[in-house]
Amino acid sequence: MSDTARLAEPVTGHCLCGAVTITVTAMRCEVDICHCGMCQRWGGVFYAGVKGEAAEVTGEDAVTVYRSSQWAERAFCGTCGSNLWYRFLPTGNRSFLAGLFDLPKGFGIEQQIFVDEKPDWYDIARESPMLTGPEVIAEAKAHGFSFD
Repeated sequence: MSDTARLAEPVTGHCLCGAVTITVTAMRCEVDICHCGMCQRWGGVFYAGVKGEAAEVTGEDAVTVYRSSQWAERAFCGTCGSNLWYRFLPTGNRSFLAGLFDLPKGFGIEQQIFVDEKPDWYDIARESPMLTGPEVIAEAKAHGFSFD
């Protein structure tokens, strides 16, 4: 067991459409990031995952599992397509996409792996313009898009 801080309360997250809900107990307060080519293809960029001691999945009838290599499988919601988890088959351990959960502040990055496969067009620490959600919506409205 890691010395990493863990959340005292279970954390529940869900896919985009809500067909799959995942509750993780004793979630570690850190995110693992993978830059491998398969994760890039799977999610469009790096994979950011969280882990805990146990997880309960509801809506399993909507889950599709894909064996992506000899040692791993990846799951997604068959209804909305949201990526759900990565399972390392030798241990059975799963890592869940961090974006499925409304995580509290204070999470750090535990590690980044396959950094040699990371494209040069992104760097997590790189300075770049940063827009808030309201700023993006205001820009869309300025271009005539209506949210009504």
